[in-house]
Amino acid sequence: MNRRTFIKAVTGTIISSTSMGISLPALSAAGSLPQPNMHDGDIKDYLVKMRFFDLLHSDDVFVEGNDQTLLNSVVFRLMRIQLVIGHGNFHLAGFDEIINVAKTYSAIGQFTAEELAFLEKIFYRDASQYGFMGEKPCRNITDTIDRSKVVKIKNTGHFLYGNESLETFTKIKDDLGNDVILTSGLRGIAKQFLLFLDKARKNDSNLSLASRSLAPPGYSFHSVGDFDVGQADLGGENFSELFTSTEVYRKLLDHGYANLRYQKDNLVGVRFEPWHIKLV
Repeated sequence: MNRRTFIKAVTGTIISSTSMGISLPALSAAGSLPQPNMHDGDIKDYLVKMRFFDLLHSDDVFVEGNDQTLLNSVVFRLMRIQLVIGHGNFHLAGFDEIINVAKTYSAIGQFTAEELAFLEKIFYRDASQYGFMGEKPCRNITDTIDRSKVVKIKNTGHFLYGNESLETFTKIKDDLGNDVILTSGLRGIAKQFLLFLDKARKNDSNLSLASRSLAPPGYSFHSVGDFDVGQADLGGENFSELFTSTEVYRKLLDHGYANLRYQKDNLVGVRFEPWHIKLV
């Protein structure tokens, strides 16, 4: 097998809309859902997949072969880097930076040539091949966050760009009060690698399942200005549809802040994210 041919679609299913009498939609050459001739059954099938985003579906795509070993080793190396430099610094870290950190600390260990090739393969793979059809704001694996323009948000552990992002979050805080919190701000390519690959690792190397909840590296708008908000004291449930039942979400709607990156029943291949504020 060619070194760069590392993913496969499986035929077994846990959830399959074909069992409901609905055919699976075919992807166009451009990697988008075929809008002009899209049938009701195609739409229903797609919506089933988005609403059951954390379950296996018949056309999901997986890391296969030796790349599964690389997936595991890369995730654990990234975790060690995050522990050494701290979560805050890791949120802002770029690809070249983590390579240098790994070389510096023996407790981390430097990336192998195979691991670096695997990371490049993941980054430059067209994510539409496993179902993610969003835009890619970071085209190069070495793209970085400009730290000179970053502001740390007190009592959150997160950062925002000190421009429209900070201005928008400040307005939201002023209008909604202390019940609204920043749950995720700027995320560089290294952090997105860790989040995305760890999600796949925990789900039998399923890249499609991971991409329904987390943008693949390079595709996250958290790298250029988007941020997430939540209800104080709701914890991890802020990243579930339970958030839509909170007072914070109601106020976001009332004040016109619900300009969401991933709307309900979007055709980007991503679950509904009512907490994700679209800036760029």
